[in-house]
Amino acid sequence: MNTFSLGNLLRRPEAGSVISLVAVILFYVIFGGVALGSLFGAASWVNFAANLGIVAIPVGMLMIAGELDISIGAMIPAGSMSVAIVSGYYEMPIVVGILAALGVGVLVGLVNGILAVRTSVPSLIITLGTLVAMQGLILSASVLLTGNASVALTAPEWSKMVFGQLLAGSYQVIILWWLALTVVYVFVIHFTRYGNWIFAMGGDKVSARNAGIPTRKLTIWLFVISSTSASFVGMCGAILFNSAQVSGGMNYIFNAVVSVVVGGVLLTGGFGSVVGIFIGTLTFAVVSQGIYFTAIDRNWSSLIIGIMLLVAVLMNNTFRNMALTYARPKKGKD
Repeated sequence: MNTFSLGNLLRRPEAGSVISLVAVILFYVIFGGVALGSLFGAASWVNFAANLGIVAIPVGMLMIAGELDISIGAMIPAGSMSVAIVSGYYEMPIVVGILAALGVGVLVGLVNGILAVRTSVPSLIITLGTLVAMQGLILSASVLLTGNASVALTAPEWSKMVFGQLLAGSYQVIILWWLALTVVYVFVIHFTRYGNWIFAMGGDKVSARNAGIPTRKLTIWLFVISSTSASFVGMCGAILFNSAQVSGGMNYIFNAVVSVVVGGVLLTGGFGSVVGIFIGTLTFAVVSQGIYFTAIDRNWSSLIIGIMLLVAVLMNNTFRNMALTYARPKKGKD
């Protein structure tokens, strides 16, 4: 029978994210004078975490597999502008606009994935190229088709209820999407063979391919999920706020990577967990938005995030080494 121990917990990928979250909350309580009731009851950081979390988990899955996608910075405005132009400016049914937004995500994800598996160019460089290309395409298409860099959108009630409604007056319905998708990702990554394949790819892609794992197909799928998730977040934002702009989305690149690293995923791949990324996203959201509930100067937020990132990287490497060197005790004879 397995026994509970602190050592076993610290060897898990999400250990660092839990410690980081507790440390950040204690820091704000002790040095910032924040009241936990006002912090936990606020909608700002939860909404922030939900929008970021839907993007961060697919990015984290790619990082576990040894890849990286920074084109998400352009896919968020691409998703919002697609639905706004199609269903706002041209007044086509909202379903068509939704399909257009998600279709753009699928298309860009396919391009990223195919280039990643068929060339020797690192995925960082590939997605940097699609990031810049999509930024230019979004701006050019918006000005060419509408004459403006922002487009209004009036979505029907049912689509507002599903994608852009405010629950209890403050909480975005995308929070429910985030929670549901997290459950799905946890099941797929940690309870199916696909999750084992992703971890194997991050450990050694050549060995994984030689073992019969369809690394090329899986890599393409991961890029499609990442890009489509970003366009989905942009689409939900356009439906919620009744408008879309070509700017915005670039902060998601930095925020997502920080959340993933704080969540216990190594930049070298092969180690991490969905639960850790979920908690890492919460931690980043508390750091970013929680400072507004304290007396701390807002200019210190970047310093806090930077220190948190450095500490998280050190802790992640430590916990990974503990997990790799851990030897289970042999069972005694009956």
